[in-house]
Amino acid sequence: MERRVLLAVTLSFLVLVIYQRWLGPPPSPSDQTVGTPVDDQINRGPDSLAAISPGTVTEENSGSSAVDEVAAPTLEDSAEPVVFDTRQRTIVVESDLIRVEFDNRGGTLLSWKLKNYRDGAGDPVEIVPQGVVPEQTRPFTLVVPDNPILTRRLNVALFRPSADSVRLGADPGTLSFDYEDSSGLRVQKSFTFHPAVDQPYVVLFEASVTTEAGRQPLTTAWGPALGGVRAETSRLVFQQLPGAVLYGRPFENGILQEVDVYRTAPADVLDRPTYAGQFDFVGVDNHYFVAVALPGAQQSQVDYRPVSTIDLEHDLLEFDLTLSPEAGPLPFFVGPKDFDLLAVVHPDLVRAIDFGFLSVVVVPLHRSLKWIYGFLGNYGWSIILLTVLINIVIFPLRHKSVVSMRKMQELQPEMKAIQSRYANLKATDPAKQKMNQEVMELYRRHGANPASGCLPILATMPILIAFYRLLSMAVELRGAPFVGWITDLSVQDPFYVTPLVMGASMVYQQRLQPVGPDPTQRRIMMLMPVMFTVMFLWAPSGLVIYWLTSNVLGIGQQLVTNRISGPPRVRNVRPPAERQTKRGESAAGDEKEQNGRDRPVSRPARSGKGSRRSRGRKQGPAKADLA
Repeated sequence: MERRVLLAVTLSFLVLVIYQRWLGPPPSPSDQTVGTPVDDQINRGPDSLAAISPGTVTEENSGSSAVDEVAAPTLEDSAEPVVFDTRQRTIVVESDLIRVEFDNRGGTLLSWKLKNYRDGAGDPVEIVPQGVVPEQTRPFTLVVPDNPILTRRLNVALFRPSADSVRLGADPGTLSFDYEDSSGLRVQKSFTFHPAVDQPYVVLFEASVTTEAGRQPLTTAWGPALGGVRAETSRLVFQQLPGAVLYGRPFENGILQEVDVYRTAPADVLDRPTYAGQFDFVGVDNHYFVAVALPGAQQSQVDYRPVSTIDLEHDLLEFDLTLSPEAGPLPFFVGPKDFDLLAVVHPDLVRAIDFGFLSVVVVPLHRSLKWIYGFLGNYGWSIILLTVLINIVIFPLRHKSVVSMRKMQELQPEMKAIQSRYANLKATDPAKQKMNQEVMELYRRHGANPASGCLPILATMPILIAFYRLLSMAVELRGAPFVGWITDLSVQDPFYVTPLVMGASMVYQQRLQPVGPDPTQRRIMMLMPVMFTVMFLWAPSGLVIYWLTSNVLGIGQQLVTNRISGPPRVRNVRPPAERQTKRGESAAGDEKEQNGRDRPVSRPARSGKGSRRSRGRKQGPAKADLA
């Protein structure tokens, strides 16, 4: 029974990793060229943003006629700039952790690079996808609802920056963009960056647009997101491609729902593109990085749209966020999904990390791994030490499981003997129930429990699955070196050394475990190390190190258990026919012996007076015998 459970769990795991390795969607490259829309997917450039209200997609306002209408000369377009810049240029904001580039045309974001994280070419990770078409929406683009003319003017205006560049130190730094023209239009954009030691990936964004009619309501548009996906990451680990993520209480049928996390892939966004309600954060995330706004308790609305790329199988997402005109500065977090950093920005922002249904186990393991890393300074050794501690905790469960499996192995001959006596009976035969009674009696007599072998193993499975999920999602392992040739624990071993050693350890561990009576099952179990070795050739190094460490500890535990329990006792059970023959011969021998005791042996008569003992014995039975 426990062999079947182990086999079922192993096969389930194999199905998972085979799907992710060969059948799952391949990861998209980090730099994707964003092209024109396909089918009903709407590409929002400055012109199209002017023609389409946020969250509205119709045939009437998605065609070229809207662009022509915007491009028509108007009185407002002839207004003379008063506060502006004389030429288009790039303004750089830089710290020890980030390098951000802004375009003074429209005051939009061109680039956001993370210096502590590298792509496949060794360059800093780019969060804003590059290679977009010129008319594509850029992050922090302003949209004035129901006013396409004004929207276009905002996005083609040359804003005057407050500085040519900003170097962030211990204090917050602010970069502002200003524009004003003779029609009474006054626009200001402000970006405030926090110091690196506080919240290095947070920027406070504030914008205002004022005309002669007063302050205008605004929508902040974020273009295609999100970069940072590496093509060389192993498919054995599920790669989370860019998708919508938000946490809060959305409205459904006019009713505010319970707080929850909502995730949507680009292919499913058209089913529900708009969310309105109260959100702690809204935006786009992928496997390791996230770009989100944090509206807080104020009511807001977010509109998502898929954006097709050259690789049509992997679309990106863009989103618009609309707040009330009275809303203050809006925080944005653009950076890695580091648990501690997210918790500092907002306690609920850690929910952007998709640890799965076992997050209640993954989070303590994650905290433990980072705590150990604080002492060792190497995530490879931290994984090994944490694996040792976990195996120490689950040692009693594994020991009990191995002991139970050994006891069940010893009872296998008697089990087969019982089953053979009822082999000719049908499953519906009432006499078949007697076999179950004999089996339960056998278990009771020897103190064996078939469930005690599989339940301890099943109890450890949540920990093992949680550790697998942790190593799959932890951004801390991205680019983290171990020793020698292993320079990145999130990608495969380049020389396949650790997977081969892991496979050898699985073979040796399999030989130490109790062997089942079924030869087919034994061959399958011996084939499992080969299959695991082949699949783990492309697994992340951190996961292979964890599995190898678990195997080595399992071998040590098996040796200790075998030493404590001693060699397994062999129970030889004779076949039913032989037992029947022996039973018949034994019964005949007993009957003969009994007859011999009941019938005295006759002795010949002695001459003479006889011995003294003969003279004293009664002669009745002897005479009868002679007669």
